[in-house]
Amino acid sequence: QVQLVESGGGLVQPGGSLRLSCAASGFTFSMYTMKWYRQAPGKERELVATIPSAGAYTNYADSVKGRFTISRDNAKNTVYLQMNSLKPEDTAVYYCNVHTRDWWGQGTQVIVSS
Repeated sequence: QVQLVESGGGLVQPGGSLRLSCAASGFTFSMYTMKWYRQAPGKERELVATIPSAGAYTNYADSVKGRFTISRDNAKNTVYLQMNSLKPEDTAVYYCNVHTRDWWGQGTQVIVSS
C-alpha cells in the first residue's frame, strides 16, 4: 500500500524558514520523480518543485525560485522541501506527489503570518 506522509508545516513569521518532509512507502521510491505541490484557500493546486529519481536537474515554480530547495534521500525514502525567506503568499497546504501517479499524502499546513 502506497503511503506518503508529509510533516514539518506550521506557523512562521515572514522571512522565516521551514523544512518539509515527505516519507514514502509501498513503492520503489528511488525510481520515481517526486514533486511538491501546494494549494492555498480558494486557489488551484500549484506545482512548486520537482526532483528526478537521481536528484539532479531540479525545477521550481517562478514564485519560489531562489527561496525553496527540493532534495531527496533515497536511502530514507524521503523527499524534502527547504523553504527560506517565506512570504505570506506561501501560505498553503503542501503535498508531495509521485510523478505520473495519483498518489498523494494528507498534506501539511504552512501559515506565514506575523
